[in-house]
Amino acid sequence: VKMPAPSPTQTIKQEFGIGSIELKYSRPSAKGRKVFGDLVPFDKLWRTGANGATIIKFSDPVEIKGKKIDTGSYALYTIPGAETWEIVLNKGTSNWGTGGYKESEDVARIKVDTKKMGSSLETFTMQFADVKAESCELHIMWEKTAVAIPFTVNIREKVKASIEAAMLTEKKPYWQAAQFYNEYEKNPAKSLENVTKALEANPDAYWMWLFKAKVQQEMGDKAGAMESSKKSWELA
Repeated sequence: VKMPAPSPTQTIKQEFGIGSIELKYSRPSAKGRKVFGDLVPFDKLWRTGANGATIIKFSDPVEIKGKKIDTGSYALYTIPGAETWEIVLNKGTSNWGTGGYKESEDVARIKVDTKKMGSSLETFTMQFADVKAESCELHIMWEKTAVAIPFTVNIREKVKASIEAAMLTEKKPYWQAAQFYNEYEKNPAKSLENVTKALEANPDAYWMWLFKAKVQQEMGDKAGAMESSKKSWELA
């Protein structure tokens, strides 16, 4: 007889940087109980959910508040407090909850402040939010309490190296290079050089003309920016 799980499992995967972060955890519900400070005691190690240990997996190295975390899977434990939580990444990925936990297997510990939510959340929830090219947050929420774990990733050197290597081939990534040098290197001149070459191969790409117009405007070439903008408008 199959019955609904009291604390159903959720697996979520978030593309991040040029890799991804994957999270697997179980989701208990409050069911009328007081959660933090009671069902989940303060100042004690918590499995951060229900059932087996919550697992977080990084495809690329990341940083959490300056602490470097290598690729791989980790158990995500927390020590909730009234105003501050301690976040623990541990090697014990096969642990059942906190059973088998060893402090010697900790990879990192950081502290984050709690925030009060306006309404109460019945089911324990974790989600990725504020996702940008090199930063994102993992939000942990239940009852009226929320905490955010900040992740950062350095993609610049890896992307730059891949662009430089591809430039040595017949199919040169001028469009990707234009975006990279504009957004990450803050080098509009090099960005303009590359988008111009990209347009030589794809002159009907109105989105590239619009990009070129923005770069020209940034460089103070208002006449050139207007010309490129009109070209984009006509093609679009």
